[in-house]
Amino acid sequence: MTKTNGWKVRALVFDLDGTLIDSKLDLANSVNATLREMKRKALPTDLVASYVGSGAPVLIRRALGGNPSEEELKRALAFFLVHYEEHKLDETRLYPGVAETLAELKSLPMSVLTNKPVKISMKILEGLGVSQYFRSIYGGNSFETKKPDPAGAKQVLSELNVLPEQTAMVGDSEVDVQTARNAGMRSVIVNFGFGTHDRVAHPADVYVSRFDELLRLVGGVG
Repeated sequence: MTKTNGWKVRALVFDLDGTLIDSKLDLANSVNATLREMKRKALPTDLVASYVGSGAPVLIRRALGGNPSEEELKRALAFFLVHYEEHKLDETRLYPGVAETLAELKSLPMSVLTNKPVKISMKILEGLGVSQYFRSIYGGNSFETKKPDPAGAKQVLSELNVLPEQTAMVGDSEVDVQTARNAGMRSVIVNFGFGTHDRVAHPADVYVSRFDELLRLVGGVG
């Protein structure tokens, strides 16, 4: 873990895909089902995973490639959302240590801010048995803008009644780093996620290889 230089983390805001949950296979399967429906070739799982992080519309646009029409995008997105709703928990699991760490941190104000649609996000967290640890769960359709725009993060900070500099945004991609920066929060990135992250252009404050390393951030223990 990178040194935290006396941080005093009083709240945590989490990304979802690639941070709390390993949803790579279910996302890839639903994307490829959509591509087959649209008479397109399937894509490798890791390539699909690299498209995750900016919301379902962007995911589908990237997966379709080229210059799909708005009608194609609309039809593909609708199919994807229905398919993914049905298969969202087929293979998706919490990353190791997530449930145990959240249980230890339960007295800390915590929220989820993801670009994934909010209803699916809530159902996944409920299905995996950890939704009760979060004061709020917001998705990509909860606000007029998505991460890295800071609107959602600022709403969360207001509801948690914490200062940005006392809060860490925990994610796996450069979108999460940018969100933290734009909202004035600390940035923590997990090394086990699958989000796209140019660490030179968008360095985080702290990198963790195990989820339970977050326990050392609380209270500024470095």
